[in-house]
Parts: sequence; C-alpha cells; structure tokens
Amino acid sequence: MTYTVATKINRWPKRDLAHFRKRLNIKRIALLDEMGELRQNTRIADESTSSEDATYSSHMADAGTDQGEREKAYYWLARENNYLRYLERAMEMIEDGSFGICQTCGDFIDKERLEEVPHTSSCFSCKTNIPKPVDQ
Repeated sequence: MTYTVATKINRWPKRDLAHFRKRLNIKRIALLDEMGELRQNTRIADESTSSEDATYSSHMADAGTDQGEREKAYYWLARENNYLRYLERAMEMIEDGSFGICQTCGDFIDKERLEEVPHTSSCFSCKTNIPKPVDQ
C-alpha cells in the first residue's frame, strides 16, 4: 500500500484519512457483530441456568462451569466495549483533524503503526518511552 507524505499543517492527507476511516469502520462492524454474539450467548446461558432444573441440579460442577463461562463472557463484553470506545474516539479524531498525531510529542505517528493499531494516539517512541533520534 502506498501513502502520501503528511503535510506541514500537522494533518494527514484526506486520502490517507479516508483509508484509515474505512479500516476503523471495518473493525467497528466486526466488533459489533462479535459483541452481539457474546450478548446472545450470555443471554441464552442466563436463561438456561435460571430454570428450576438448574436450581435443583445434582451436577453442581456443571453449574460452576456455567457460572465461570458467564463471567468470562461478561469480561469479554466489557473488554470489547472498551475497544469500541477506542475505535469511536479514533473516528472522532479523524473528524477533528487530530488523527495520526501523537498526543504526547505532537509528531506524526508512523503509518506502519497506524496500520497495526489504527486507534492509537501515541507514537511508538512515546508509548514505549524510547528517546527519539535527533535529526541532523
């Protein structure tokens, strides 16, 4: 994939922003689908354990396993919800012109990093606390 060079006004060119907007949208749609499946599976598990048979079950180990699976599903839903907020914030940053600019140092975030983590707001150096090389 080829990219244009970032402009001097500290914004990525529209073509690049459109590319990242599309990537973020694809990730958002896939995430919403996954969250819907998790919610559905959790709802089904809740309904099956709330029946009278589950209350008087002689298989308490199964009930414990079911509870563990529900807790894991709730954990994943919370985690995915946080990720959704990151994706939505990245879309807002595209709209307000701050996308792809490190919030710590103000430099452009490498395109390779944005490809891997399009919702990032930190360049690699600031994220890892590695000093940036001095231009000569």
